[in-house]
Amino acid sequence: MDNLKTSNSLFKVNSLENTSAGKLGGNTKLDGNSSEFSKLLKKSINDLNTAQESSDKALADMATGQVKDLHQAAITISKAETSMKLMLEVRNKAISAYKEILRTQI
Repeated sequence: MDNLKTSNSLFKVNSLENTSAGKLGGNTKLDGNSSEFSKLLKKSINDLNTAQESSDKALADMATGQVKDLHQAAITISKAETSMKLMLEVRNKAISAYKEILRTQI
């Protein structure tokens, strides 16, 4: 479980639109689909961060004996772990797709 702990700053997305435009030379404009994708990505990362924070709180409550419902704490921790695994797999697939695009010859 320790390898799934994250800091709050790890999942903060400053501005996907600005960084994407900066890497592409600054003259390109993002269409509505990219903007929607960035909003969806930001929401997913924020949801994951919230799940991790609640998991950390549940772990701390269990360690100090302040847990009220052990089953609910275990479910919260399990949800956060599953969410993190899903996000890591999505990241791995995105990196793999990016590498495949780089290998494509024009």
